[in-house]
Amino acid sequence: MTPLVAASGPARGQPLAPVLALVIVLTLAIVLTLAIVAALVGGCTGGGPAATGDQRPGTTPGPSPTVSAGSAPEPLPPATSPAMSPARPGGAAPRSHDGGTTRPVSPTAWPGWTVTVYYTAVERFHTGARVRVTGCPTLDCVDGDDELGTYPETFVRAVRDEGTGRTAADAYLNWSHDTGFWLDEAPRDTAGRRLRPFQSAAADQRVLPQGARFTITACGHDEEGERIAAEVCSRLQAARWTISDEFTPGLGGQRHTDVYIGEETGPNFTEGPWYVTLFEATLRPG
Repeated sequence: MTPLVAASGPARGQPLAPVLALVIVLTLAIVLTLAIVAALVGGCTGGGPAATGDQRPGTTPGPSPTVSAGSAPEPLPPATSPAMSPARPGGAAPRSHDGGTTRPVSPTAWPGWTVTVYYTAVERFHTGARVRVTGCPTLDCVDGDDELGTYPETFVRAVRDEGTGRTAADAYLNWSHDTGFWLDEAPRDTAGRRLRPFQSAAADQRVLPQGARFTITACGHDEEGERIAAEVCSRLQAARWTISDEFTPGLGGQRHTDVYIGEETGPNFTEGPWYVTLFEATLRPG
């Protein structure tokens, strides 16, 4: 009976070996699987550090600049120029720094202008036949028919052409297309404001509005193509002109301004250098 008992002991212990082998195989498989997964994940991220807060979704971070001991970091690439920015949706106008729409830059020069001059006629420089003048005895009047006196015909004609004249009695005989003649204490523009030599100027309102200011930067040439007299040009250029007067209808036009130069200085003033027209002159606004 003893051999039977001895023979049965090894038979009950044999199943343990296969179980341990299976456990070992499964453990190795799990470890190997985890290693493969880790390798795959590391390959997808490039093995680099995690993205920082400055990296936006949809962008690929470039390699970090290498900094060696004692050297400065590589400079960052320049920012994209505004001129290279893509067009705004719908063609919207660019905005200025103050939030307003960018406006066209005002030109610094207006070439191709015609500049004429007007002046106050002075009665004592005129002789010849005298003519009777009627009109308004005061400024606050329109189309009057009061007797205003008799004056040399050439003086009266100059007043109609230029708009104002100083009489021998030191009064002013003025004229405008919408008022006619009137007596006054000062030379006036068509709105009744005092004319100021080398300041007041006239233009059509559709060309230059009331209050517009400019200087003459180049005198151009006269009607014969000759240079303007140096003294005249220098004085006209030194002045700063303001539009406060307007042309008689039909006498203005595009790129035409009339500048007031004060009283005539002697007989035959219109034959001297000051009674001039500038062609192809250049103005500067402001």
